Amino acid sequence: MKTRQHHYTGKSWKDLSSDLNPSNCQIVLAFGSPETIVQSEVYDHLKKNYPGANIVMASTAGEILNGEVFDDSVVATAIELEKTAHQAIMINIKDHANSFEAGKYLYSKLATSDLNSILVFSDGTLVNGDELVDGLRADNTQNTPITGGLAGDSTRFQKTFTGMDGAPAPGNIIAIGFYGSHLLVGHGSMGGWEEFGLERMITRSNHNILQEIDQQNALDIYKKYLGEYAEQLPGSALLFPLSMKSRETEKVLIRTILAVDDNEKSMVFAGNVPEGNKVRLMRANFDNLIDASSSAARESLEVFENKQPDLTLMISCVGRKIILDSRTWEEVKSAEEVYGEGSRISGFYSYGGISPMKKGTCCELHNQTMTISTFTEI
Repeated sequence: MKTRQHHYTGKSWKDLSSDLNPSNCQIVLAFGSPETIVQSEVYDHLKKNYPGANIVMASTAGEILNGEVFDDSVVATAIELEKTAHQAIMINIKDHANSFEAGKYLYSKLATSDLNSILVFSDGTLVNGDELVDGLRADNTQNTPITGGLAGDSTRFQKTFTGMDGAPAPGNIIAIGFYGSHLLVGHGSMGGWEEFGLERMITRSNHNILQEIDQQNALDIYKKYLGEYAEQLPGSALLFPLSMKSRETEKVLIRTILAVDDNEKSMVFAGNVPEGNKVRLMRANFDNLIDASSSAARESLEVFENKQPDLTLMISCVGRKIILDSRTWEEVKSAEEVYGEGSRISGFYSYGGISPMKKGTCCELHNQTMTISTFTEI
């Protein structure tokens, strides 16, 4: 695998050096702010330089290029696969009954006996990320690695843009299947949040809407724990996500609160919150959040046996960026240091990351984590 990176900022392109041959490039991954990624100049430039490649684009809440974090730019990575075949598919959520069926359809179109892994980039507002992931893994009996993330819209949560081989638009989901035995794919996802308060049970919910905890109004309980921060809702909710333990598997996921409904005393999450699951509040510890990024990086290297990845994709959550603020670069740098100099790193701040919890397990939707995918050909 060979890569070449480009950075579009201030209406000009900066090209990083590489021995990649543009005519051999099969995939370009481009991540940029919503206002920038939709500019026709961006797609036209990439297609002109890589005419034979699938140009895959997603809007962000911030862009990651090697050890730095940017806003209002586009980070593009061209990929030349030397020993690995690929197939890329794009669908729109409006053409499917729901997000689960969309995910199931995508997997069915990519699944073959030699499917190695799948990389997914989805709209982050019109698509239910949890149900999309459920659909992707419904028939994935071999637990083939599926990684990726949901597009972002800065901190607005209004409209995201994704696309392939054309202008990015709302509602699109892109899935790239990789085939053969030459591609190694690693993954890691860590949060670094601290749990506090009692463990409680979800007693009433509807998909991603939490209505009751321990048979009490969910929002009332949440506000009680927030204290003075309750007056700053819904913005302050990013500071206090929930940890959720599955009643079936005991696995723990983090769920971000997107909105609150004072009339219904409910909360809307960036992922489903099923009844019967246990939840606890979480709060930020800056140093732990930063350390979690390096832990995710180390976990993503477990399959590499001391090899350096050809490409690393970091997909962190917008909530982490808001909380870390001027220290955001530290979580990216913390992960970068694990890979060493010369590693090619790209990524973005998102509305959710997708990866398995551990090697050999199904993929999950992750909120408020640093989620990392690593790739190399052998």
